[in-house]
Amino acid sequence: MSSVNIQKPNSLTHLNLILTPLLAILLATFCHAQQLRQGISVQMAPTTHALAYVAADDNDAWIIALSAEGQLYFGVKAVTPDQLAEEMKAIPRRRDQNLYIKADARVPFANVVSVLQAGREVGFESPVLLTAQPIPTAPGTMVPPNGLEVLVGPSLPADTVETVVQLLSSGQPRPLLRVNGDEISWSALEGTLRRHFQKGDAKVILLKADEHLPFGQVVQVIDICRATGAKLVVDTSGL
Repeated sequence: MSSVNIQKPNSLTHLNLILTPLLAILLATFCHAQQLRQGISVQMAPTTHALAYVAADDNDAWIIALSAEGQLYFGVKAVTPDQLAEEMKAIPRRRDQNLYIKADARVPFANVVSVLQAGREVGFESPVLLTAQPIPTAPGTMVPPNGLEVLVGPSLPADTVETVVQLLSSGQPRPLLRVNGDEISWSALEGTLRRHFQKGDAKVILLKADEHLPFGQVVQVIDICRATGAKLVVDTSGL
């Protein structure tokens, strides 16, 4: 009786059959993640009350970046402040698209104000300031961009805005804070705002910030204001 020689796949071949498709999936995922993260790298300001904005990772997302060296980018294209509004007018967009501003925490707030003004000129009245907010996630989980939505001034009617927050250069590490003209400490800001709202003040805050201050310090105040649940209007007309 003749014997039939049946060959069993060795363990290495069997392992390759399992790992090859798995590696292909991982590689595709990595490439997709890299694609989503393309753009200009900046040191974004840290926050604790920002919200997730998944749409900021879309391929057609409108993102304006400001580097620490003072360079301005529309997407990945370098532009001048004078060119920015015209560049945005030249590109069609969906009605539901928003404007995302990714500014380095060290740039002067004046640079961000010029972007807010350009965005308002082309119809963006509630842009989002992207921030660096650490969020606990499982290993391998993609973290969506986070940011703080603001409204763009210069101002609102007097009967609408009840609370004015001023951020002034002081020559100290931290700027001077005032709420409706009264000087307060940074630690007292959130509590002071909440007391104003409990008294019946409209939950709308008008922020007036010295344009020479670093953007990161202004974002800290915006972050605290947004923690109260109030809408925040950035006055772009200057102090």
